[in-house]
Amino acid sequence: MTSASAGSASTAPEIVLLTRAGCSACGKAQAVLTELLGGYGLSLHLRDVDRLAEEGDTFTRAEYGDRLPVILLDGAEHSYWEVDVPRLRADLDARRDR
Repeated sequence: MTSASAGSASTAPEIVLLTRAGCSACGKAQAVLTELLGGYGLSLHLRDVDRLAEEGDTFTRAEYGDRLPVILLDGAEHSYWEVDVPRLRADLDARRDR
């Protein structure tokens, strides 16, 4: 994933949910994130770690596959297993205030 350059503070943050088929915790995290991000006018990007591995990205599944769901904020791990809503709100607000 690419990160925004220092001069593009207005670039919207990218929130990715790493998931896999049949993961009930992933479905719960998706629902929480969809509602939360809607309030910020942001979209959630879903990435299935098993599908990524089939496409050649074995690193993502090896790195994150044992603690799904994993939330990435601008390419960096933000939280896993559950959405840390207060922390994510604070981080999104900080990015918006830049």
